[in-house]
Amino acid sequence: MNVQELLTRLAEGTTLEGPHWTEPVKVLTAKARGTRLEVQAVGLHTRRLWTKLLTADDFNGKITITPVGELAGLNGNPTHFRLAAEAHRIRLAYQYDPHFAVSVSQVDPLPHQMDAVYTHLLTQPRIRFLIADDPGAGKTIMAGLLIKELKFRGLIERTLIVTPANGGAPGFEDSLTAYSG
Repeated sequence: MNVQELLTRLAEGTTLEGPHWTEPVKVLTAKARGTRLEVQAVGLHTRRLWTKLLTADDFNGKITITPVGELAGLNGNPTHFRLAAEAHRIRLAYQYDPHFAVSVSQVDPLPHQMDAVYTHLLTQPRIRFLIADDPGAGKTIMAGLLIKELKFRGLIERTLIVTPANGGAPGFEDSLTAYSG
């Protein structure tokens, strides 16, 4: 390959890799200087400016030339990409939606339940509470929202719920014993 052929391949934005640089570089300019090429490039990792005077022989099998358009080739599986993007969005959603567990639940909590979970329970540095309210106050909903929010935030992996045996106040909570993992 001669100097003129190399000049046509070394357009601005072309990526070069080889022994003359310690990192992949992006070509800024390439000019003929007699029988040599003056290549000015910037490092992709360090942003260091490189100026090299190279011969045509330096390119023969020693330097890898990647044209501009080939770096941005989007040829992956679109279904896998969408699934990965959706998983990433869900994993970070709680940071942008302060009531994320409510948004993805099939319950409509009452204001006092929202206040208890999001104002009092989740704001504490150490979450250790005994939820003991009057019958019908929504202890199960509050506990469910708290557990769901903690799971979404990655703060808990397993949960053990222990309730008193029948004989206390009647309600769904008395018969609920669950372990989720």
